[in-house]
Amino acid sequence: MAPRLPLPDRRRAVQTGAVAAAVLALLTWWLLPQGGQPAPSGRISFATGVPTGVYAKYGDLLKEDLAQDLPALQVTLRRSAGSLDNLRQLTAGKADFTLATADAVATYRERRQPGADQLRACARLYDDYMQLVVRRDSPVRSARDLKGKRVGVGADSSGVQLITRRLLKAAGLDFDSDIEPVRVGIDKMPGLLEKGEIDAFFWSGGLPTNAVTSLGDRTPIRLVQLGDLLGPLHAQGQQAGYYRAAIMPVDAYPGLHATEVVKTIAVANLLVTMDSADPDLTESITRTVIRSRDRIGTRVHAAQKVDLRTAIYTTPLPLHAGARRYYVSVKP
Repeated sequence: MAPRLPLPDRRRAVQTGAVAAAVLALLTWWLLPQGGQPAPSGRISFATGVPTGVYAKYGDLLKEDLAQDLPALQVTLRRSAGSLDNLRQLTAGKADFTLATADAVATYRERRQPGADQLRACARLYDDYMQLVVRRDSPVRSARDLKGKRVGVGADSSGVQLITRRLLKAAGLDFDSDIEPVRVGIDKMPGLLEKGEIDAFFWSGGLPTNAVTSLGDRTPIRLVQLGDLLGPLHAQGQQAGYYRAAIMPVDAYPGLHATEVVKTIAVANLLVTMDSADPDLTESITRTVIRSRDRIGTRVHAAQKVDLRTAIYTTPLPLHAGARRYYVSVKP
C-alpha cells in the first residue's frame, strides 16, 4: 500500500494564498501609473523638427521609451520647420505635444497667436546653443563680419531664424539688406557650406548636433564666437531675456580639433502641450521624459541635462496640471 501523504495545513495554505494575493496587488500597483489609474491609451502626435536636427532625434528616442512605458498609446511623430512651426501645429490641433525654445514661446504669446493663452509646459528640458559655422579658412571671426555674405539663417517659422534675426541686429546688421539670407534648415545648410554655396550658417541646437558632426568629418570647419553679442542682444527688450551666456567646450565636436572654448548664447527648450490635454496622459508622458534621460542621453548628449530639479522652471509657461501632479508625486 502506498504511504499516505500528509494533508496540507489549512492555515499555511490560507497564509500562502494571502501572500500571493498581496504580491499580485503590489505588482499591479507598480505597473499602473501614479494613482492606480489605467495606463493612457489611444493616439497622440508629437511635432519635432527637421531631419538630422536634435529635436527629431530626441523625438525618435522618446517615442521608443513611450512605447515601453505606455504600450497602449500610439505615438506619431510630425516633422516641422522648428519651434514656431511646432507651436502652430500644436495650437491648430495637428499635434498634441511638441518641443519649443522658451524665446519662441514668449514671442508666440507676445504676438497673440491663436491658442497662445492655452499653451502649457510639461518640463524644461535641455538648452540649445547658438552655433555659427564657417569653413576653417573663413575670415569670419564674429557675426559682424557676415556683411555681404551668403548666410544660412534657418527655415522660416524656425526658432533658429528667430534668434538669428536678433543676433544680426545685435551685430549692427540688417537681416534683409546686409546679408544674403538663405532660408533653409540644418538638413540643407551643411551641404551648401560644403559645396561653397553659402559662406556661413547659424544653428540653434543641443550639443552635439549630428549634422554639424558629420560636416566636420567631411570638411574643415570651425565655430565662431557669439559671446560679444550678449549685451546688445539683451538691450533689445524682454524677449531677449531668455538668452544666457554659455560656452561650447573644446570637445563639443571632437572632429573639429578645437583648441579653446567658444563663447556663445543658450536658450532653454520646453516640452509643451495645451491646457486641454488629459492630465493622466500628461502626467504619464512627463514621467517617461524624466525617467528616460539617461538612456536617451547616451545617443542625444544634450538630453543628459534634463534634471528633475530644474524641469519645473518652465517660464514663460505655467505647468500643465498633469505635469504638476507628477512633480508633486516625486517630491522628496
